[in-house]
Amino acid sequence: MSSADPDREQGDVFLPKFDEKGLLTAVAVDSASREVLMVAFMDAEALAKTRETGLAHFHSRSRGRLWMKGETSGHVLKVDEILVDCDQDCLVLNVTPNGPACHTGATACFYRKLDGDRLARR
Repeated sequence: MSSADPDREQGDVFLPKFDEKGLLTAVAVDSASREVLMVAFMDAEALAKTRETGLAHFHSRSRGRLWMKGETSGHVLKVDEILVDCDQDCLVLNVTPNGPACHTGATACFYRKLDGDRLARR
C-alpha cells in the first residue's frame, strides 16, 4: 500500500521532504550541456541559502556544516532553476558552473564509467 501524500505529490506548494537526518539529495546539472556535474545533500539551511543567494549551497556530511560550492576554489554553481521530484525528496539544480565542479579538478564528478569490473575515464 502506498502512503502517498496528495498535497506533496500533486499540489503546487513546496513541501520538501527531508530524510531522518534532515537531508535531501541534490543533483547539479549543467544548464547548457545537460551533463550531470555532481550529487550532494541539502538540509533546510542549505536550501534556504541557495534560494536566497542563487548560488548552490550544500550540507557537508564530512564537515558537519553548511558550505557553498566554490567557497575556496571560486568554482561556484549559479543556480538557474530548481526542479523538484514527485515526492519532494530530491532536487535537480540546473546550474551554470564557474569552473570545474569536481574537487579533483574534473569538469564533473562523473568522469569515469564502469567497464566490466574496471573504471574507465570518459
